[in-house]
Amino acid sequence: MTGPGIAEIGNARTRVTVWLLHRFFMLTRGMTLGVRAACFDDKGRIFLVRHTYVPGWYMPGGGVERHETALQALAKELREEGNLKIRGAPELLHVYLNRNASPRDHVLFYKVSVEQTAPRLPDREIAESGFFALDALPDGVTSATLRRLEELADEVPRGEYW
Repeated sequence: MTGPGIAEIGNARTRVTVWLLHRFFMLTRGMTLGVRAACFDDKGRIFLVRHTYVPGWYMPGGGVERHETALQALAKELREEGNLKIRGAPELLHVYLNRNASPRDHVLFYKVSVEQTAPRLPDREIAESGFFALDALPDGVTSATLRRLEELADEVPRGEYW
């Protein structure tokens, strides 16, 4: 391979065509995108959160907003839900269809090393949070969270659905 290649969207006609197609796709193929992460501290413990509005313990995450990259969304959600700072490069493990949320919701699942900058105090969104040894998880961990942990441990193959 040589040279820089050509621009994917180079001229005005291409830009207009792509713009129109994406407006059409928003109506016909609309989907939502979220990020979630298995966050491990330097002791190998996983960080979980318990929300105020749904039952169970989850790995932290949330939606990717307009004009936000997946990695920006990941850093924001980890900071908001756990006062977590990413150490090193996040590892994208898999992409899932989350049929539980809607037939058009996709989740990018990452593995991340983190450090907590301060304890996460409860508020209107997060009831509890903390780091847990994998052999001492709290009661009420969600089935999807347990499946992701089994996949991480190579105990089961990665699924397609969250």
